[in-house]
Amino acid sequence: MNDQLVEKIPSLDLHDFTSGDAEKKNKFVQDLGEAFQSIGFVAIRNHGLSDTLTKDLYDAVKKFFSLPDEIKQKYERLDLAGQRGYIGKGKEHAKGRNTGDLKEFYHVGQELSAAELKAENYPANIWPDEVPGFKETTLTAYRALEKAGQDMLRAIALYLDLPENYFDDKVHHGNSILRQIHYFPIADPDSVPADAVRAAEHGDINLITLLMGASADGLQVLRRDGKWIPITALPEQIVVNVGDMLSRHTNNKLKSTIHRVVNPPRELMHTSRYSIPFFMHPRSEMDLSCLESCIDAENPKAYTDITAGDFLTERLIELGLLKNKK
Repeated sequence: MNDQLVEKIPSLDLHDFTSGDAEKKNKFVQDLGEAFQSIGFVAIRNHGLSDTLTKDLYDAVKKFFSLPDEIKQKYERLDLAGQRGYIGKGKEHAKGRNTGDLKEFYHVGQELSAAELKAENYPANIWPDEVPGFKETTLTAYRALEKAGQDMLRAIALYLDLPENYFDDKVHHGNSILRQIHYFPIADPDSVPADAVRAAEHGDINLITLLMGASADGLQVLRRDGKWIPITALPEQIVVNVGDMLSRHTNNKLKSTIHRVVNPPRELMHTSRYSIPFFMHPRSEMDLSCLESCIDAENPKAYTDITAGDFLTERLIELGLLKNKK
């Protein structure tokens, strides 16, 4: 598959991998690997999210973001570097930029006991009192996406000629984040910086990202020929892409493709866009060193050794969410 020719991302059925049919499973593994080696994105159906759950979650998210800013700010904890709770408008910017993105968002992580949170060094989740059902629907979606992500990583492991369960212990109680995003309306486009966009071009930090269908167009991916193409999925699909951690671990064999969310036409800047990505992270101690099997004379080792936790810290500083203490 040559991404120079791709005008839309490949569509795959996760049931082919989980059904027990060896032939379908192998084809899924090969098709997924080829897509992740070229364009870095796939659309997946039979992912475990029901239409009802998706609707309920989006309803709860819209209710939260419709609250007054002073209410939302009750759930913003600056000391957590954006890892849990509400993150206000324009607080995050893409790596290499200073202008904040035109978005606000809410982060939910693993829901564990106090003892488990302490052992993993994770902060507790923060839940808004004003939106009934927010916690229940968010956690149900979190667990469904985490399960789909585990299956996707098993397929990736097989494609890399690793044991199928290679990633299992690395993502068990991993530092994964469900991000509920509101690209807020702009009443006066001239009131924001000229270079401000909903989400500037970037690669995701994590192993893989699983994206529930957004409420409006705007997501684009950069092909290797320099052309931006729109990423669209059918209502029953989610979009899955490679993150920088997986790209790094595979010495760029699997591509963490640059993507962005562009502003709508000026006459539509007063409208909202909602999006819910699940960022699948490993445990902080995972070694992201390049796999020996992905290093050869034509592809020398491209990265220094680092753990997932240290890599995440570096990136949070680059995104403006964490202050550099050096």
